[in-house]
Amino acid sequence: MDLVIRNASVIDGTGGPAYRADLGITDGRIAEIRREGDGPRPTGARTLDADGLALSPGFIDMHAHSDLALLRDPDHSAKAAQGVTLEVLGQDGLSYAPADDRTLAEVRRSIAGWNGDGGDIDFDWRTVGGYLDRLDRNFGGQGIAVNAAYLIPQGTVRMLAVGWDDRPATDAELDRMKELVAQGMAEGAVGMSSGLTYTPGMYAKDAELTELCRVVAAHGGYYCPHHRSYGAGALQAYEEMVQLTRDAGCALHLAHATMNFGLNKGKAPDLLALLDEALASGSDISLDTYPYTPGCTTLVAMLPSWASEGGPESIMKRLADDETSERMRHHVEVVGSDGCHGVPMEWDTIEISGVGSPDMAGYVGRTVAESARLRGEEPWVTVRRLLVEDRLGTTILQHVGHEENVRQIMRHRVHTGGSDGILQGDKPHPRAYGTFPQYLGRYVRELGILSLEECVAHLTSRPAGRLRLPDRGYVREGYRADLVLFDPATVAAGSTFDEPRTLPVGIPHVLIDGRFVIEDGKRTSTLAGRAVRGTA
Repeated sequence: MDLVIRNASVIDGTGGPAYRADLGITDGRIAEIRREGDGPRPTGARTLDADGLALSPGFIDMHAHSDLALLRDPDHSAKAAQGVTLEVLGQDGLSYAPADDRTLAEVRRSIAGWNGDGGDIDFDWRTVGGYLDRLDRNFGGQGIAVNAAYLIPQGTVRMLAVGWDDRPATDAELDRMKELVAQGMAEGAVGMSSGLTYTPGMYAKDAELTELCRVVAAHGGYYCPHHRSYGAGALQAYEEMVQLTRDAGCALHLAHATMNFGLNKGKAPDLLALLDEALASGSDISLDTYPYTPGCTTLVAMLPSWASEGGPESIMKRLADDETSERMRHHVEVVGSDGCHGVPMEWDTIEISGVGSPDMAGYVGRTVAESARLRGEEPWVTVRRLLVEDRLGTTILQHVGHEENVRQIMRHRVHTGGSDGILQGDKPHPRAYGTFPQYLGRYVRELGILSLEECVAHLTSRPAGRLRLPDRGYVREGYRADLVLFDPATVAAGSTFDEPRTLPVGIPHVLIDGRFVIEDGKRTSTLAGRAVRGTA
C-alpha cells in the first residue's frame, strides 16, 4: 500500500457503530479495510498510527461560497482544516457561470460582498464547463485545495436571458433559460440554485421555476432554493418549494433551512411536520443547516426588490434620490421588505461584518443601530451612506435566529451540513471556519444533540447521496480516500464572533485522494482538489 492507517476508530458514514481497523490506501483509493483481529494487517510504504483518533469520510459542505476563493487561495485552510474535502458552489442563484461579458460584470458587482469584486481573478470562462475546467487547471494545472461541485445559478441565468426586469419571461426567454440550464447540467453541474430573496432571481414566478426544474430533473440533478422567506411567511415559502418540485418531478434540497425572526421562535416542529408529510408522500427532499443562530448576507440584500430592478447601477441612482430613498426606508423599517423576508428591520440585529472600502472599516463589528447612535443620526442615514460609499459591497451578520430551532432541525433524518461560509470581510461569520468542528464538538460531545456516528453520516454519506457520488461519502474498499482523522475528545471550532478566522482544533489529518492536505495539524502544499462533475 502507499499508506496504511493503523488502529483507527472507523466511523464509516453509515451511522452504525464505530469499529477499530487498519486502512490501506493505494492510488488514491481505499484498497483494504482490516478490522482488528481479522487476519494479517496491511503493510505499506508509509504507516500512520491513528490510535485515539476517529477516521471518517471527508466532510461535504453542501452550501459554500468559495467560488472565487478556491481560485485565488491555494491554502484555503478555512475549509481544509475543518475536514471539508468537497464544497458545493454556485449557491443562492448567483455565481459566475454561465455568463457573457455584460452579466459577468453585473454579477461580480452584485455579490462583491460574498466573494470580493474579482479584480484579482482572470475570468477566462463563460460557461459552466469552462468554470469547472478552470478549477481543474488552476495554479498552473495543480488544481485547487479541496474538491468542488457546482450548481447552476438561476438568478444569473435569468440575468443572462431576461436582464434585471421584474416581469415574466417571454416564451423565447424561457426557452433560452432552459437551454442554458440543460447545457450547464450536461457540462457537469449537479443541480440548480435560486436566491428568491435576491434580484433578479426573485422576479421568477413558480411556473418559470417549475419549467427550469424539469430540465434539472431530466439530467438527474436537484433544485437548491434559498426560498422566498425565512421570516414572515416562512412556512408557506417552504411549502411553495415542496409543491413546485413535486410538480416538476425534481429532487429538492433546502438551503440553510431554518426559521428565523421573532415570529418564528419555536416553530421548527411546523417545518419538520411539513417535510415529514412530503417525504411520506414520495417527495425527494434534503436540507442543510449551519450550527449557529445568526445569518450572514449583504446589506444591499435587505432592500425591497423594486429598489434593485435594473441592477447595481440602478440601485445606486435610487439611493442618490432623496424621495426614492425615503420610499426604501419606509419599506425596510415599516412595511418589511421582501429582501428582509417581510419583517420590519430591527437595526440592532444587523452587525456590519465586512466592507469593500478601507475608508469604511470603522463600521465593522458594530450594529447599524450602534453606528447611528455614535454618529448622532437615524439608522437609515447610516445604511444609505454605507451602501453608497461602499458601492454595495457591505456584508452583514443578521442576529435573528433561535437556538431551539437550530437544534431541532439538525436532528432530522434528511439533514446535512452546510457552512454558508462567506470568507470576505474583516469580521466574517465564524461558520466559514468552524461549521464542521462545531457540529462534532459542541452539538455532539458537549450537548449530545446527535451521536457521533449519526453526525458523521449527516456530514458525509447523506450529502454524497444527494450529489449522487458513486465513490465518496463512506469508508469502504474501492472508495476514494477522502478522509478525516479527528479526536472526538478535543475536536472543536476555534472560530468565534470576535476571532472568526481562528482554525479548529482536534483535526490533525485530512486526506483527499489519499494525499495529505492537513498533516499533523498543518496545511501541506498539496492541491488535491478537482471539479466533481454531476452524472446524469
